[in-house]
Amino acid sequence: MSSHPSVIIAGRRIGADEPPYVIAEMSANHNGNIETAFKIVEAAKQAGADAVKIQTYTPDTITLNCDSEEFRIHGGLWDGRTLYELYEEAHTPWEWHAPLFAYARKLGITLFSSPFDNTAIDLLEDLNAPAYKIASFEAVDIPLIKYAASTGKPMIISTGMADAQEIQEAIDAAREGGCKDLAVLHCVSGYPAPAADYNLRTMFDMIQRFGLVTGLSDHTLYNITAIASVAMGASIIEKHFTLDRSGGGPDDSFSLEPVELAALCQDTRTAWSAMGCVDYGCKSSEKENVKFRRSLYFVKDLKAGELITKDAVRSVRPGFGLAPKFYPTVVGAIAARSISKNQPVGRSDFFAKSS
Repeated sequence: MSSHPSVIIAGRRIGADEPPYVIAEMSANHNGNIETAFKIVEAAKQAGADAVKIQTYTPDTITLNCDSEEFRIHGGLWDGRTLYELYEEAHTPWEWHAPLFAYARKLGITLFSSPFDNTAIDLLEDLNAPAYKIASFEAVDIPLIKYAASTGKPMIISTGMADAQEIQEAIDAAREGGCKDLAVLHCVSGYPAPAADYNLRTMFDMIQRFGLVTGLSDHTLYNITAIASVAMGASIIEKHFTLDRSGGGPDDSFSLEPVELAALCQDTRTAWSAMGCVDYGCKSSEKENVKFRRSLYFVKDLKAGELITKDAVRSVRPGFGLAPKFYPTVVGAIAARSISKNQPVGRSDFFAKSS
């Protein structure tokens, strides 16, 4: 019985003893077209992802329609835009949710969402969403976390920008709200984020400190960080996903395309498989090669009773003779029988040296 924590989403167990759970984040990459949204779900399934995640908000449920400086973005991908303008473009219309959930069920891939207020959770509950993801920016919204937790559904909390105390507060809120299946994602809320900002060794500490299934929400441009995170204990990998990185949408430029998502699914699972367990024994792929290790061979003919000298024995491949560590025992011993050169040294070939 494993002592590692696990969570179950839509029947799939997630944890250190299972291959990484790969989530394709659709975010705004539908670019306002429901047919594109359907295609993203289908492409994620074909690439081998376990789940697709959407976001449930409207501009009015996530911000205010205000163009003052504090509501305006400065720098980065969305420089100069107001929050309301950005979310108006980026949101997934609520009337799309039911057909998207139905399509995902038809394809056999899990679909769930990040809710950004209580009304979003109510909508998702009506659609029997299998889990909830709390986005990094909402990790400090304790009432939202408690309300999502009150559904009893599995939850994943992304921790970008949160310090250790804030992460613990979010976890406590989820537990207090009634969540039993809980995971956290190490995250850097930069879009895109440089790999050097990820400090993946933090994941070891998170696993020890919080005792939860831990994963990575990866906003870097490539797959290397996500693959490396598996060696640090990541059980969940989330990456933004698009059909076309040059599509011009708010999140397209830092998202994976289908071929890259397929590579991510394969490579993270290969990395997990390579982690294995502590094992110093001979591996299945090595068994046929053991015979080619070095061992002791006679390299000259000897008569029974003759002294075995240094020039009579060598350590060579293959490995049918005694191990090289016995060389000092063999040299100086007496041949027990007549010996032909190029024969492996065996224990019955010599008498031990007399003391």
